[in-house]
Amino acid sequence: MKDLVEYLAKSVVDRPEAVRVQERRGPEGPLYVVEVAQEDKGRLIGKGGRVIEAIRTLVRAYAKRKVGVEVR
Repeated sequence: MKDLVEYLAKSVVDRPEAVRVQERRGPEGPLYVVEVAQEDKGRLIGKGGRVIEAIRTLVRAYAKRKVGVEVR
């Protein structure tokens, strides 16, 4: 699952080499913390949060359980 989150994040940023994904345990299951270059945060979040919500939706559908994604 971590690989999927990393792939999706690298697909939308300008500096894919700066993408780092950490998996943590949350109360509802795994939580993926995505770190990107400062100038790429806006790209990953998207206008009105649309891009990060789309990533969350894809990951949840793939996992068929609740998964959180946090941007740093």
